[in-house]
This record gives sequence, structure tokens and C-alpha cells, in this order.
Amino acid sequence: MEVVIVPDARAGGELIAAAIASLVRRKRDALLGVATGSTPLPVYEALAAKVRAGAVDVSRVRVCQLDEYVGLPAGHPESYRATVLRQVVEPLGLPADQFMGPDGSAEDVQAACEAYDKALAGAGGVDLQLLGIGTDGHIGFNEPCSSLASRTRIKTLTEQTRADNARFFGDDIEQVPQHVITQGIGTILNARHLVLLATGEGKADAVAAAVEGPVAALVPASALQLHPHATVVVDEAAASGLKLAEYFRATYVAKPAWQSL
Repeated sequence: MEVVIVPDARAGGELIAAAIASLVRRKRDALLGVATGSTPLPVYEALAAKVRAGAVDVSRVRVCQLDEYVGLPAGHPESYRATVLRQVVEPLGLPADQFMGPDGSAEDVQAACEAYDKALAGAGGVDLQLLGIGTDGHIGFNEPCSSLASRTRIKTLTEQTRADNARFFGDDIEQVPQHVITQGIGTILNARHLVLLATGEGKADAVAAAVEGPVAALVPASALQLHPHATVVVDEAAASGLKLAEYFRATYVAKPAWQSL
């Protein structure tokens, strides 16, 4: 995979936003897969700034969710649907009918998972999927030991992931749902371009395991090594565990091909 080391989170956001803008100029109705959490916020802020400046027309862009909590009341501010609407869809000025996600409140959750997987395929597939990485190496909510061929499905969150997400629920882990719908690793790998953004020293071990370790279900993000077009963007802190950090820096400076994709 391609690894790009940037000075800080803001630089990572600017770089990825530029790549998204380039994609949209080539394909105006691109399907953009988005992630939630604090890490991708610089990407959305930089992309929205480009839209406000008239640097890119996103009026036909479609957006899809990576995952959704199960069981939160409709309209709950920490549902991922509400989060994506607030952080991505509204700032970009997109109509609601250009946004798609799984139904976390469905009575038949398994049927909702299957329907979402089919909807993504029916929409022509995801052109660029933005990903984060958990401290235990998970992507989406594919926790350690998830099948690398898995499709969209319901998952039980580990206590570590619930603890990591408690900050969005007033630091009360009891308020964090125990189950989620998530795109499976196999579903994620169907996207044409995977872009993983990681920032902060707390992600350094997970990044090193995903990038330089073996492909293993214990580190779900390592599955990106199997993808023909995967880019990992990390700040200096998140890159601190990489043995080949200097090589990655030299390679990118010598041939910054990813910026022109």
C-alpha cells in the first residue's frame, strides 16, 4: 500500500480533500464513502472550504455511511446518520436523497444489512472510501478476528471500542450501544480506492501492525494490504512506530503520484 506521512492532522485533511476534489472533477457523481469520529473532521472541513471557494462542484456527489449504531432512537445526535448529515452532507450542500446508509433501527437488522450491501452494489460501488483505524486495528466496526471476506452485518462492540467512543456520549460507556451495523471487510475492499487516515501517537502501534505486519484477522486493517489501490495517510505521531518511515517519506517526495490520482 502507499503510505504518506504528513506533518499534522490538518495537512492530512488538506491532502485527502484535494484527492477527493480531483476524483469529483473526473467523475461528478462519485460515490464517496465516509467515516465518523474526530479523525476525518479535517478532511470534511477542507473539502467544504473548497466547495465554498468554488474550487470544486460537488452537487452530484453521493455519500454513503460506513457503519451505524443499532438501537439508538431516530434522530439521536450521536447516530452516525445524524453525524454524517451534520459533518458532511449539510456543509457540502448536498440533498438528502444523495446520502445512503444502513437502517440501525430496523426490526430485522440482518435484512437491513443485506439490503445495504445490495444498495452499495446497485449504486455502482464506492469510488473512494475514507477509513479510520481503531487502537486495536479495527476498520469500520470490524473488530479483531473479523472475517476478511465479511459483508455488511451486525457486530458486537468490544469494551475497548465502547470505551474509545464514550467521549461522544458524555464519557459514559453505558450510553454507548453494544451493537452496530458495519460494512464488512469484504464489502470495504470492493471500493475502488481506500484511504485510511490516522493521527496521534495512540494509533502508532495499530498503524505499524496494519502496514508492516502480516495480513491477519487479528488486525483487520491489515486487509488493506490486499487492495490494489490503498493509501494510508498518517501524521508524524501515528507514523512513529513504522520501521520504514524514512523510506515512505523518500518515496512520496520523489514520486507524489497519489496527489494526481
